[in-house]
Amino acid sequence: MNIFIARLSYDTSSEDLQSTFEQFGEVSSSKVIMDYDTGRSKGYGFVEMDDEVAAMDAIHELNESELDGRTIVVKKARPRNERSSSNYNRSSYNRW
Repeated sequence: MNIFIARLSYDTSSEDLQSTFEQFGEVSSSKVIMDYDTGRSKGYGFVEMDDEVAAMDAIHELNESELDGRTIVVKKARPRNERSSSNYNRSSYNRW
């Protein structure tokens, strides 16, 4: 299961997320999303856990808990929506 974590401290690392979630079971991957321009955390990340029961336990226990001085939001991640060409809004581009 892919888990979304928001309101992270800018100091929280991917390793911090992994160790926090490992309390509930094996973590397949953990990643804090970084801003490419500044190199600073965007304040959210993702953790993947193969065991659905452990993942749900982690979500219930960690949602609205404190991590690195911040109250975090933890929930099941929604699937990424694929962008289709029919939704492509060309009118917003300058065609000079």
